[in-house]
Amino acid sequence: MSANSVTPEANVISPARWLRQNRYALVLPALFVFALLVFAVMAPDFFSLNNQLNVSRQAVYLLLVTLAQLIVLVGGGIDLSVGTIVALSSIVGAMTMSGMYQDGAGSPAWAICAGTFAAVVVGGLVGLINGIGAAVLRIPSFMMTLGMSSVVFGIALFLSGGVPIDGLPPEFGEVFGYGTLLGIPVPVVVMIGSIALVYVLLEWTRYGRHLYAIGGNMRAAMLSGVRTVRVTVIAFVLSGMLSALSGVLLTARLNTGESSIGVSFPLESIAACVIAGAALTGGVGRTLAVVAGTFLIVFVQNGMNLMQVGAYAQTMIVGAMLIFAMAFSKK
Repeated sequence: MSANSVTPEANVISPARWLRQNRYALVLPALFVFALLVFAVMAPDFFSLNNQLNVSRQAVYLLLVTLAQLIVLVGGGIDLSVGTIVALSSIVGAMTMSGMYQDGAGSPAWAICAGTFAAVVVGGLVGLINGIGAAVLRIPSFMMTLGMSSVVFGIALFLSGGVPIDGLPPEFGEVFGYGTLLGIPVPVVVMIGSIALVYVLLEWTRYGRHLYAIGGNMRAAMLSGVRTVRVTVIAFVLSGMLSALSGVLLTARLNTGESSIGVSFPLESIAACVIAGAALTGGVGRTLAVVAGTFLIVFVQNGMNLMQVGAYAQTMIVGAMLIFAMAFSKK
């Protein structure tokens, strides 16, 4: 036998070695299976059709924010202001709709369109400020968005006085909160459309390739001719607009503008992305995997609600899932 020959046994990878090599890809499926087994035993109603429809509705708002977070994470940043953008967009959208509707300045449809437009523009504006701070002023995105989170929350409290904004057109909640289109809840339709748009943006466009390149190696991307500042700013703007869209849909569901909504979204959106394999260092993360990670978070929250687990304990468990994912998904 020659010295260079390889025995068949040398090509066989032991199960333990295979698990070590692929543990980063197994985190999400393992957590899914574990959660489903627990809820099958502890919460039998979890698998009922009505509950699964409820889960799909609950997932809409977090998923939109998670998609926003993914876009920024892929480019090597992080957005801690997504939750307060949800709150501010809710206040701005509700104030615009309520003002126009109560004053009779237009039809309910016109008031809804104007309020939605105002909310999304405000979200995009906050994202623009975040992007300029991170890309132009070179402030670390963690600190930039953390500071903006406090600023935006303060603005939301100032505008609302800390009280809910009501007086919205009834059609707003009837259509965008609880309406259906071809038997599918309207918020779910918006969610599906958003998933498709983000998927195409990241997977099939030049902008998406540039964003992954920046997250992977900004210096190399710059030397390759990528306009890193513009791409990064656009990522934060898109993040703000998607977060604002979540705020609009939440406002429709609650039928009031609230400055207190979205508090848990920064942690939950980051957890969903990391559990799905996105890297906090940038350049890694896929849309469909993040969708699965988001549904895992919502499944866990829904199952714990059925088991009558308190809100504080739920926050602890989501945080523990994030730590677990970080510990076992590192290559």
